[in-house]
Amino acid sequence: MASPGHSDLGEVAPEIKASERRTAVAIADLEWREMEGDDCEFHYGDGTNEAQDGDFPTERSRLQEMLSLLGLEIYQAQKLSLQDALQISNDSMKNWAPQVPKDLPWNFLRKLQALSAEARNTTMVLDAPPDARPTEKENQMEEEIIYWDTADDISADIYSFSELPTPDTPVNPLDLLCALLLSCDSFLQQEIVQKMALCQFALPLVLPDSENHYHTFLLWALRGIVRTWWVQSPRGLGNLREDSMVLPRAPTFAFVRMEVSSNSKSQLLNALLSPPHRQRDCFWHRDLNLGTNPREIADGLVELSWFLPSGREDQDIFLEPVAFLNLRGDIGSHWLQFKLLTEISSAVFILTDNISKKEYKLLYSMKGSATKYYFILSPYRGKRNANLRFLNRLIPVLKMDHSHVLVKVSSTDNASFVRRVRAILAHVARSPCRRVSVEDMAHSARKLGLKVDEDCEECQRAKERMERIARKIRDAEAYRRDELRLQGEPWRKAAQVEKELCQLQWAGDPPEKYRTELRHRLLELRTQQHGQDPAWGVQEFVRGLSSPSLSERQYFLRWMEWGLARVAQPRPRQPPETFLSLRPKHGGSGGAGDLSEPLWPEGLGVEHFLREMGQFYEAEACLVEAGRLAAGQRRFAHFPGLALELLLKGLPLELVDGGTLSTPLRWVTGLLKELHTRLERRARLVVLSALGVPGTGKSTLLNTMFGLRFPTGGRGCSPRGAFMQLITVAEGFSQDLGCDHILVIDSGGLVRGTLPTAGGPFELEASLATLIMALSNVTVVSLADTRDIPPAILHAFLRLEKTGHLPNCQFVYQNLHDTSALGLKPRERRQLPEPASEASRTEAQTEKQGGGLRTLADLAFCNPEKQHVWHIPGLWHGVPPMAAVSLGYSEAIFELKRCLLENIRNGLSNQNKNIQQLIELVRRL
Repeated sequence: MASPGHSDLGEVAPEIKASERRTAVAIADLEWREMEGDDCEFHYGDGTNEAQDGDFPTERSRLQEMLSLLGLEIYQAQKLSLQDALQISNDSMKNWAPQVPKDLPWNFLRKLQALSAEARNTTMVLDAPPDARPTEKENQMEEEIIYWDTADDISADIYSFSELPTPDTPVNPLDLLCALLLSCDSFLQQEIVQKMALCQFALPLVLPDSENHYHTFLLWALRGIVRTWWVQSPRGLGNLREDSMVLPRAPTFAFVRMEVSSNSKSQLLNALLSPPHRQRDCFWHRDLNLGTNPREIADGLVELSWFLPSGREDQDIFLEPVAFLNLRGDIGSHWLQFKLLTEISSAVFILTDNISKKEYKLLYSMKGSATKYYFILSPYRGKRNANLRFLNRLIPVLKMDHSHVLVKVSSTDNASFVRRVRAILAHVARSPCRRVSVEDMAHSARKLGLKVDEDCEECQRAKERMERIARKIRDAEAYRRDELRLQGEPWRKAAQVEKELCQLQWAGDPPEKYRTELRHRLLELRTQQHGQDPAWGVQEFVRGLSSPSLSERQYFLRWMEWGLARVAQPRPRQPPETFLSLRPKHGGSGGAGDLSEPLWPEGLGVEHFLREMGQFYEAEACLVEAGRLAAGQRRFAHFPGLALELLLKGLPLELVDGGTLSTPLRWVTGLLKELHTRLERRARLVVLSALGVPGTGKSTLLNTMFGLRFPTGGRGCSPRGAFMQLITVAEGFSQDLGCDHILVIDSGGLVRGTLPTAGGPFELEASLATLIMALSNVTVVSLADTRDIPPAILHAFLRLEKTGHLPNCQFVYQNLHDTSALGLKPRERRQLPEPASEASRTEAQTEKQGGGLRTLADLAFCNPEKQHVWHIPGLWHGVPPMAAVSLGYSEAIFELKRCLLENIRNGLSNQNKNIQQLIELVRRL
């Protein structure tokens, strides 16, 4: 019979029974007695985190005191939500340092939203009054620096400033992270972890709960992380793979500390993950900056990071994805987490200075495990012989040999030692070894009694509903054609007729006969649509949106996004060099592409199901307007309300349909009417839009600036439609800012740089750009070429200039490749744009402006107080997929955000709208 610790490759080893472990400990105890003649007894538990009865009040008090110190105790019953974290407040406009511990969670969330590499260094200013924020003139004041991580030692120096007032309890930033995650709902946890992944921070895998001793495995929080990496085939040809990081199986290496270690696990892990001549600090360690504060609640945290290959030999340390795990704290105090690591790891590296009796017994209980064990020792003087005796006993038990024992002392050359450990990792990865995914890890965690965040009833019901829908999808195009029947040609024909009817309003005196024919044709098309019943998949989708549980609805939408991306999305292959760009480019500013052709083969997403709901609503509303259907017979009048719930919870909704490149007017106005009813008195809006060709980083810019979720061309396709998302302004700040909400519009793939000579496609592109700008108070124009502005956007400027409705404009030039300008501030690099290019001149001539040809500078900067030019550094610092977001990018985006909000507050944007005015504007346009 196989040993309990053994498992097949790719499987997770089963739990060793408590009785077997106690037997193993007893045997080790007897061997110890033979060696040392020690009569003292060793008491050990059955695999859970045991504590004496008197310990629980202390632990409980410790967590509660930390939550109270950080101001998070109010979020234990009602968890902090994503919408709470994304609200616009007065602090959104200030680059302030926290002054009291209660500022720390919000400061961390703000920095993380901006993808700041400094998010893990939280500075607390102690000599300012709690109700005042620091100004730029106060830069010289003394500060206390709170560091993200702690040393791997069990004790750390506490730096105190006797001349300054200090908080009663210093806050370790790992404690801050754990307290914050314990206070967040599942969706904010997921957002935090995704942002940390973009910053290349180590991610929480097992979240300790020191009060309840009920640790949580964060599978749901990690599920949203999607990465792209290079896969090398045996034949020498490679390609890119894009997937959720919880799915691929990979070699996994755990690093743990046993009692005291003079060597830092985190420093060693960072060295293993760093390419030549570039140090990565994925895991924060004790030697960064000045020091650390002791951990109060974060011991027992397990962190996770990956190495992902890029396809470049000079950058790739490993040729396949490799996972690294780091346990904070001593394995003797966190047996359950250590047991989990031994069951999911290809190899476990144990760092210690000396092996004591307790640790010897603990390791002896691992007898029969399929995991490989390695020791990294830095022995105290006089303990060398004792260590050798214990190791000689453990070598046959753990199936080790002497090559599994490494010694690193202060005189050891670090670079040579790192190369040696990397060679061991590569050897283990090449040989038959356990390979697990994060989902496999969660399975093992369940068996050991850990809570898995994804196992709640609402999440599982939503997942089951998604799977029922996804099982019916074999081919995305066929599914759209056969199941989403109101889209495609029926909607395209109806949209064309509606456009003609709209154009007739401006045609002077159109023939009434032709107008009547168009109306009759539209009614026929809408009657055909209304004669259809929603397909089973659409009905199941609507039932998912109609769940009485708000959490279940949110879970369902997330599951649908991932499930559809996995079963239906095309994945074009690209060379490794495209990692350097923000996303794949689709055409250029001089391209003459046809908007009727998709940028990529169209996939299948949540937006297609919402379009189908919109078309059922449109057809029904059209017939009611024409008197063909009684209002009491409507079946789909509640659809806008269902979609509005998604908008309020942070899901982008389409304003311009990406399939037909037209606006479903009744559907959009129905949504806005529902929004007006829901918001009641808080209905003042500012509309902020972003225009630019795909590949210029506008969606990523908006997402980084406001924490939004606009699609960015991932999963192999660039979105075509224009999407809108709603941001709430905090009630205490709305009067100052002058609005209650900001409606953000992303133009998606609508503007592709088509030339005026393209005729119809250019006219459509220009009309859509005009529509978006006309709705906007503020427009961000994202450009990759410092000479050209896309002709369609210039067309929109010229057309809107006639009406006097020009929004406040910010021109953003993004350097998508180079990171050499990281240290320069945006305003230091500001310059007026170059004169218009030939394409832009051609467009200006077609508009026949009275003053003759005007340059872009003449057009955009006729009011210097309302228009600005920004130069944004490159997004990446390093080579993706292992690159982090550059600090220069993050800082520049924050400055841009602050400028936009200042312009809104100072009234430099066009007059703010209420929702009813926005509805009327949509109808007119």
